[in-house]
Amino acid sequence: MKLNPWTVLGAEQLSPRSRSKLAVVAFFYFIQGSPTAILWEVLPVYLRFHGISLRAIGGLRLLELPYSLKFFWSPFVHRFGDRRVWVGCCMLGIAGIVAVLPFVGLGGVNWTVIILVLLLTTFSATQDIAIDSYSVGLINPEEEGPANGVRASAYRIALVCVGGGTVLLASFLDWTPLYLIAAGFFALLGAFAMRVPRLDLSPASRKHWFGGFVGWIATWRAIPLVLFVLLYKLGEFAIGPMVKPFWVDQGRSVFEIGLIPTTCGIVLSVIGSLACGSFISRYGTFRAVWVLGLFQAVSNLGYAVVDWVHLGPFGLYSASIFESFTGGLGTAAFLALLMNVCEKEHATLQYAFLSSVFSLSGRLVGGISGLGAERFGYGNYFAMTFLLSLPAYLLLPWIKPWIHERKE
Repeated sequence: MKLNPWTVLGAEQLSPRSRSKLAVVAFFYFIQGSPTAILWEVLPVYLRFHGISLRAIGGLRLLELPYSLKFFWSPFVHRFGDRRVWVGCCMLGIAGIVAVLPFVGLGGVNWTVIILVLLLTTFSATQDIAIDSYSVGLINPEEEGPANGVRASAYRIALVCVGGGTVLLASFLDWTPLYLIAAGFFALLGAFAMRVPRLDLSPASRKHWFGGFVGWIATWRAIPLVLFVLLYKLGEFAIGPMVKPFWVDQGRSVFEIGLIPTTCGIVLSVIGSLACGSFISRYGTFRAVWVLGLFQAVSNLGYAVVDWVHLGPFGLYSASIFESFTGGLGTAAFLALLMNVCEKEHATLQYAFLSSVFSLSGRLVGGISGLGAERFGYGNYFAMTFLLSLPAYLLLPWIKPWIHERKE
């Protein structure tokens, strides 16, 4: 029997126009994931192989705070300019930074490295504002399930191509040409971003940006929503910076790291994201958030068991496979929640606010992840990250009214 990809996505009933929208969403979220691949997939391996401590690697997550503060300059992106141009210009800036990175000395994490990473995260956070706003405005309610599967998948495909590809090629090539190739690729993505269809905001929306945001968030109902967004991905953010160093300290080669947790792992997360899109189309966003998110939380325990029981390489591979697949499920469900609760005309500020909130706790807990792993050991720390995932579930009864489920 021939497998129809639109059926896998839950998009078999969508029109050709809707499917073309999914292609635009996929392209934009591939762009969004590309600089993150450098931050999450390449830099931890690159720095660890150059002898940088776990504490310093984890501490670099604090330089991702622009992702948590982007709400403060999102009104500027909302009011002025074309969102496509914002994306293109930011990608050109990111390309320049990536081209410089391999020429910086790594006797330690010095001020030059800190400034370059901070600039990279600032440009990346700014383009995220434009991409998220564009996507929420583009997608209709009946397209949300497939669209969230596509955008989570495209984001992770970028992690495979840019992150996993770079780490794999590092087995054969020097780091410097790899960074330069990545920089050229980013510049091309920025140029193509300006050629997607234009999607304008109404003049009233641009002018009355503050009222649209305040009327949406300034009620008591917003308190559990903000707390839920703050806590939902806490466990994932806590474990993330320490996964690749754990592989290094388990004695695994750079080829294994590039192949299993990076490339194969992200392919599995793409499959999970697509499966989530189909799940949402059939069972709704609310059920996806709590069911699939719980699978994601449990996956953190796999790495803890590997360390406690000394399961060896095949146990490590199994934990990675489970964590990658469920990570795709949980991430796509969470993105669906964020898109669902935002209003199209005011999505620039609303989505930027929610994504800033959830990333704030993540950057802070990620910044001390190295201290936690050093203090408690990998296994105990990984188990603690599972516990960090649980408090969000107490807020589910207050989250359900925010979600607009499509009636069949």
